[in-house]
Amino acid sequence: MPDREERFAAMLSAVAAITGDAPPQLLDLAGGTGTIALRTLARFPGARVTVLDQDPVLLAIAGASLRDRATVVDADLGDPSWRSKLAEDGFDAVLTATALHWLPAERVAALYGEIREVLRPGGIFVNADHMPEESLPTLSARLQAHDRARREAQYASGAALPWDDWWARAAADDLLAAKAVERRRIYPATSHRQEWTPPAVWHVDALRMAGFTEAGVLWRGGTDAAVVGLR
Repeated sequence: MPDREERFAAMLSAVAAITGDAPPQLLDLAGGTGTIALRTLARFPGARVTVLDQDPVLLAIAGASLRDRATVVDADLGDPSWRSKLAEDGFDAVLTATALHWLPAERVAALYGEIREVLRPGGIFVNADHMPEESLPTLSARLQAHDRARREAQYASGAALPWDDWWARAAADDLLAAKAVERRRIYPATSHRQEWTPPAVWHVDALRMAGFTEAGVLWRGGTDAAVVGLR
């Protein structure tokens, strides 16, 4: 994603706006390899960061990258009891990117309410994901086709590694092979093939229904957006 850093910068600027640049207590939700956590620690030295995910391969990479600078938690967001895995709550911010589209609509709506409960009053939740603009269906389709063609060109030239090839390399890695076997037990072959990507307005409405006092679009890049909810 060419605008990957821009979305992270917008998310962390929102965090700075509510904490006054003080080191935040932050939850990197469905954090994978710790991409958001690493950028949080670079921008806010002294931040207390928790990375939560279920994928054993990604958690292994996050643990190696973050070492003792963050807490890494193994939990399933499909299970409402995921909050019991957290050592603390009262987070200033909960951030997630390109992850929740694997969950069905009813689970995402319920999850938003659960996320609100781990935030302190005045804290924020930001979800950056594939969220096309519903008022621009023709342009959105063309943007998606353009991005797809650009990705395919990068794959063909070797400038970027296709998703399936990345996982094949992980499975062949001496340190990650056992984790890849474990991952296949958790995620059947078809479980990560069903993406659900409603427009941003659906997420904004769901955040309001979950009890956030304010909700709206924080950032947009093409057919991706970041929505924010303020507790």
